Amino acid sequence: MTTPVKGLRAAKVAETQERILDAARTLFVRDGYHATALTAVADRARVGHRTVYVRFGTKAALLRSVVDVAVGGDAEQRTVGEREWFQAALTEPALVDRVEVLVGGIADLMERAGDLFEVVLQAQASEPELAEAFQAGRADTRELLRRFVRTARADGLLAEVADPVWQEETVALACQAETYLLLRRTTGWGSGDYRGWLRRTLTEVLAPA
Repeated sequence: MTTPVKGLRAAKVAETQERILDAARTLFVRDGYHATALTAVADRARVGHRTVYVRFGTKAALLRSVVDVAVGGDAEQRTVGEREWFQAALTEPALVDRVEVLVGGIADLMERAGDLFEVVLQAQASEPELAEAFQAGRADTRELLRRFVRTARADGLLAEVADPVWQEETVALACQAETYLLLRRTTGWGSGDYRGWLRRTLTEVLAPA
């Protein structure tokens, strides 16, 4: 088989997968996890029912894939910690710039994935796989944000505080998905409001040196 033929086949596979993920996202957000059937996803994506089962196996696995794409912003297999925006948040020369980059990255992520996080919260009581994945996401987020604070401290950008662990945990909590969802439910804030709150919160917690 020639390379061009292989390339066309790979492109077709990728295009089919994108259609399935787009269809699944729409139905999960619109109808909720339990009301969304894999057959309905296949019909909306205009693929055979078997195609969805072969590619993803279960509805929980499909939702995890949809969430992964939303969190990353693309289908690349890179963690948040490996993304350029997070690396910039660790290396900008001034604290104000690090906070700005971090706020932008977190807020963009929540805009893309917030509705899907709500779906996961609905589903996790009956889907241990999703509950485990969401808990792993919480732990990863906590560690990334603690790393952000520790790096800024090591680079001499933070004033000394009596309780640095409190500082790390407060920043991590502010950036968790469930904090975003709670604010959205209770305040009715839009994207700009959330960005402003997160920027102010992080700036006040991270007293500059």
